[in-house]
Amino acid sequence: MKKILERIPSVFKNFYLLSTTFFIVWLAFVDSNDLFLQSQLSTKKSELKEARQFYQNKILEVKNDQAALNNNPDLLEKMAREKYLMKKANEDLYIVVK
Repeated sequence: MKKILERIPSVFKNFYLLSTTFFIVWLAFVDSNDLFLQSQLSTKKSELKEARQFYQNKILEVKNDQAALNNNPDLLEKMAREKYLMKKANEDLYIVVK
C-alpha cells in the first residue's frame, strides 16, 4: 500500500488542489446552474433584447402613425377606405380581386 502511495505525485495529494478542482467541476457540470444552462440563458437573453428593440421600434412607428392620423382628417379617411373598406352612405363599393 505504501508503494502505491509513493507512486502518486505529490501534486495530486495536495488537499487544496483537490478540493478546488472538485469545487470547479461541481459548479461547471453538476450544479443546477451549470455552464450549459448559463450559455442557454445568455442566448435567450440576447434574443429577448432583440425582440424588445423590435417592439420598441414598432411602438414608436404606431405612435407616429397615430399622431399623423389625429392631425390629418384626409389621411384618416384614406386609411379607413383602403384598410377597413369603409364607405360613405351614398356610395357603392366595388372590390376588384386580381
